[in-house]
Amino acid sequence: MIAAAALLSLSLAVNTTYEPEDLAPNSYPRALSQMSPQQKFATLRPLVRSATDCVVRTIEADPRLRRSSAPADMNELIVASMAPCADAMRSMIEAHDRLFGEGSGEAFFMGPYLEGLPLTVNKLVKGASYDPKPAGQ
Repeated sequence: MIAAAALLSLSLAVNTTYEPEDLAPNSYPRALSQMSPQQKFATLRPLVRSATDCVVRTIEADPRLRRSSAPADMNELIVASMAPCADAMRSMIEAHDRLFGEGSGEAFFMGPYLEGLPLTVNKLVKGASYDPKPAGQ
């Protein structure tokens, strides 16, 4: 009798905590659709950070960094860092596509990410005191 009661209570617990559709092959898109934009960006943030860190490490290892600090040279160093950081960039773009929809990753990369990258890289390479405006402005 005690075994039957234990089995009954266990079956009730399993029924209330397990939903078969959670394991369905199409449950991932359903879960994504229930995420807020803030949750999606929080999910993407580590990949953006990883891609940016790769660019910073590549630039810091480049001997051209020590020769010049002109903004045009920094942009050239950023462009040169894209090949060594291709895997990190691809991961970020693909995750963005999964989270926000097909094609959104490339739009994010070509738009907001690349627009903000020079300022971010300068701050990380030159330190938090970096000010992109020349003195006197």
